[in-house]
Amino acid sequence: MLPPRNGGADDASLGSMTQTVHARAVLLDMDGTLVDSTAAVERIWLAWAKPHGLDPEHVLSVIHGRQGHQSMAVLLPERDHAINIAENASMLANEAKDVDGVIAIAGADVLLEALLPHPHAIVTSADVALMNSRMGAAELIVPATTVTAENVTRSKPDPEGFLLGAKTLGVDPADCVVFEDSGAGIQAAHAAGMRVIGVGAHAVAHDPEYHVTDLTQVAVVATDGGFELAVG
Repeated sequence: MLPPRNGGADDASLGSMTQTVHARAVLLDMDGTLVDSTAAVERIWLAWAKPHGLDPEHVLSVIHGRQGHQSMAVLLPERDHAINIAENASMLANEAKDVDGVIAIAGADVLLEALLPHPHAIVTSADVALMNSRMGAAELIVPATTVTAENVTRSKPDPEGFLLGAKTLGVDPADCVVFEDSGAGIQAAHAAGMRVIGVGAHAVAHDPEYHVTDLTQVAVVATDGGFELAVG
């Protein structure tokens, strides 16, 4: 069972005091959590949406956290999903080439370096090529363990990716802490039975157990039994 939450957006204590988070492993989303790829994502998706006559604001409200073909299925529910799969493959290839404006979230480099001795993994809806492209553009270390689009059959908000990450690291889901920015990602982590540190302004609306503006507000503290996270 998940511990009581800290109250989401209405809890004034979030960000105003340091909290200790016990964990045996950390699972990290990429886009919006480690890497700010907003400009590239919006360029690609708004170009895709225009010929379909879709409302840009609605498109941007749907796409974050999901694999592209599942976002397309939400936006064009009557369309043959085989078309979504094909277009998503093309979109991923284009995204991997378009890294203009892609930068690291503040504190991501320090956090990833501090996690090197401890169990941790990226769990992203991107494929391997896109993950490596964006992490490279942001000059961030790619963890040794990753869960990408190639490894799952269902994307966030389904918990499959996070559960696979925990299994690969050999850690019980309840002992994992997830870093996420999107509603779909936070929903997936909770469905996996994991606690969430929400990153960025939009995350707090989705009831993470903890919340930070960026990753400079997180420190990894080594302990005799492994590590803890100091948040705030």
